[in-house]
Amino acid sequence: MTRRNAGHTDWCAGGHRCNLGEHRSDEIVVDAGHARAVLVRVRSAAGRDHAEVRVRVALAPTELAARRQLVGLLGDVRQAVTRAAIAARPRPRRAA
Repeated sequence: MTRRNAGHTDWCAGGHRCNLGEHRSDEIVVDAGHARAVLVRVRSAAGRDHAEVRVRVALAPTELAARRQLVGLLGDVRQAVTRAAIAARPRPRRAA
């Protein structure tokens, strides 16, 4: 990892995005018609890196259908977070 001036990383957007000791990247925006996701990489003041994700999805006009969408969305988000957490774990070494 290389750093720019004032301790900023190469991916840090700098300026007003960095505050309270955090470093934040530019937003990565994915538009998919009725949905939009925004991803930002964040390094905390403690030096830990995180992904911050915001998702906006158009909901159905009826309450029951909207609730079904929300249940599905929460399940998908949980699966994605779990998959990302598992990928971050160190793999055990194989015996030679």
